[in-house]
This record gives sequence, structure tokens and C-alpha cells, in this order.
Amino acid sequence: MRDRTAEVRERGVSDHVLVCTHKRESEYAACAEAHGPAVYEAVAEWFRDRDVFWSRVQVARTSCLGLCSAEGTAVAIHPRGRFYSDVRPADVTDLLASEFGPDATRLGLAGADESDCSHCFPPNVTSDGGARR
Repeated sequence: MRDRTAEVRERGVSDHVLVCTHKRESEYAACAEAHGPAVYEAVAEWFRDRDVFWSRVQVARTSCLGLCSAEGTAVAIHPRGRFYSDVRPADVTDLLASEFGPDATRLGLAGADESDCSHCFPPNVTSDGGARR
């Protein structure tokens, strides 16, 4: 096992957008059947169109986020701690523009200080990677 936290921080990664694409054989809703793959592609395209895909933001497919719905997929945005359900491809532009600005200029914590974001980093690490006293 390798701890690569410093490497990721050095690259300047500040945001993660997780899109559920979970598929299961069940009578219950699963994001794969509720537009999950199409929402993932729409999210990736939105960031690519703004030339920030794989820069400070990383977009990833994920398994169940616990927000299952037949109406759309689940999306989580970290370190903001934001969770959305019922997301359809047509919702992606408005959702991401509201979180990151229309041109994706609000990447990172957007001016929040650490007291506003205690969940963003482990308790013993500050946002700049230093040790908390």
C-alpha cells in the first residue's frame, strides 16, 4: 500500500465529482439504469469543454452512494460535501455551473476557510498539507 496524498496535493487536485453508475439485479432502482453512464459522460464533457478535465478536478464513476432513484443518478462533489440525487444528463450543466461557476472558475474551496470545511481534510492535516497542532 502506498500513501499518495502528497502527490495528489502537489498536482493541485482540489475537487472530485463522483457519479454513481452502480448496476445490480434487483427490483430496486440502481443508477446504471437511471442514466448513470450518460450523466458521467455529460459531467466529463462539461469539464472537457472548459479545459479543466483531469486538472484540479477529477471525475470518477463510483458504486452506490446510497441515494438510489429510478428518476436519475446520484452525484457527490467533494470536498464540498454535496450530494445530489435524481440527476439526469439534462441537469448536468445547471448543477455544475451552480457548484463551479459557468466557466468552472470556482474550483477548490472557493474562499472557504478551514473552519467552514472541517470535513475536507483529516483532523490532523491542514488544507496546505501541514500538520495541525
